[in-house]
Amino acid sequence: MEPAIIGGYTPGAIGRVAELHARYYSREWGFGVFFEAKIASEMSDFLKNLDPAKDGFWTARLGERIEGAITLVGPREKAGSAHLRWFILSDEMRGTGIGNSLIGEALDFCRRQGYRQVFLWTFAGLDAARRLYDKNGFKLAEQMEGEQWGKKVLEQRFVLELK
Repeated sequence: MEPAIIGGYTPGAIGRVAELHARYYSREWGFGVFFEAKIASEMSDFLKNLDPAKDGFWTARLGERIEGAITLVGPREKAGSAHLRWFILSDEMRGTGIGNSLIGEALDFCRRQGYRQVFLWTFAGLDAARRLYDKNGFKLAEQMEGEQWGKKVLEQRFVLELK
């Protein structure tokens, strides 16, 4: 069965996306409850206030089960940049191409909306994700040590100019 990419909220999405993040980042990076709670809380706030004219939320599903997701927070002012967030895949979906498809959905949305720039925050060491960002034209704009994820990492901000 091929995964389907579905736009918009679906019941259970907040919990499942938070779970995917928590399991991966706990196992691979030692992140804990701070990180999981941050994902669940911020995603909940985003989805409660999602503006379909500016924002996007896509999930990759096998049947009814969410196996990946990506979010786009649109600019709140005319000259602002869109923010790509909460990009995650289950272990089973990594390396299948579905991550590139999810990023493609988000970037296609940005182009349809006429956004000029998209940015994302990540950290050094997430090599598979970095390859996807590079492949899609994102450029490293800045990096610094930080703890926004609850543990000290080398945070990186990537930017894609669309026009």
